[in-house]
Amino acid sequence: MKLILGVIAALTFTGSALAQVPVTPNPNYEQMIASADPKLAANKKLVYDLLREVFEGGHVELAEKYMTEGYIQHNPSIPTGRAAFIERFSKFMKPKPIQARSSLPLVGIIAEGDYVVVAMVREYPEPTDASKKYTTTWFDMYRIEGGKVAEHWDGAQKMPPMPPTPVAPAKP
Repeated sequence: MKLILGVIAALTFTGSALAQVPVTPNPNYEQMIASADPKLAANKKLVYDLLREVFEGGHVELAEKYMTEGYIQHNPSIPTGRAAFIERFSKFMKPKPIQARSSLPLVGIIAEGDYVVVAMVREYPEPTDASKKYTTTWFDMYRIEGGKVAEHWDGAQKMPPMPPTPVAPAKP
């Protein structure tokens, strides 16, 4: 048994034994949002539009359209509450035209009951060779309540505090 576990560990942690199939986005966003159940379709569309309009479009002022006032955030680097979300993201997100279709590298959008899970492609530098990249999958989960996002989970880790936003000196 120890020998088997040792072989498994050796294969798992040696670079030559690792093989990865790159994660690729699903080009059929309309199919990902669709559902035979109207409630699930509406929940998926709500999350899709939140991502498209607020995150991609930078329209933080639209958070009220998509999030409950008591929005609960489980990401350890983002504050809880819709007002706190707006305050935090307003500091660095600048509005731009909202596109009809998301450009996020979505892999899938799955809904069950009041929950929606979004899987996206994430690309990072290869730790052993920064000139190369690898892909992995990022997951976000949302809980819908009363037609708005009430809660969010993801796999984020704590980040260092954001530096203060520089303020341009006043012109005479």
